[in-house]
Amino acid sequence: MKIRLKIVLSVLVILTFCSVLYHIIPFKPDGELSDFKSDGCSLFPDSSLINADDWCDCCLAHDIAYWKGGTEAERLAADEALRDCVLETTGNAELAEAMYLGVRMGGSPYFKNWYRWGYGWNYTRKYQPLTEREKKLAASKLKAFFANDPVLPCD
Repeated sequence: MKIRLKIVLSVLVILTFCSVLYHIIPFKPDGELSDFKSDGCSLFPDSSLINADDWCDCCLAHDIAYWKGGTEAERLAADEALRDCVLETTGNAELAEAMYLGVRMGGSPYFKNWYRWGYGWNYTRKYQPLTEREKKLAASKLKAFFANDPVLPCD
């Protein structure tokens, strides 16, 4: 129970920080998908500082889903996939649950931050299914991103 309370308090501190950022980060024009970028696990370490556990690839896959955005059900599926990936990678259920709770509380599209659901789109998009054209655009941008041999946060 103490771990869960610490997680909730940490998330509240992060959300307060993000509300300050709301007035600093500019808006993108409607309908424009930015190029993909990832910072790994955002406000969380990419790997363990005390052992060889490394969950950064889980965060990269999660970032791709968050960049594209979509429906509320798609966000839930992305968050559950992150939790499952971290659990499978590390065997640490508490870590997987902490990361899951963090993205569920802090990744809402209603927060104006760089790691929110649908961060590739304008802040006004919120939960919207991607059209076929938008899916093709996202796939094209991801293909271009990986074709350029990018430096990834997990490297």
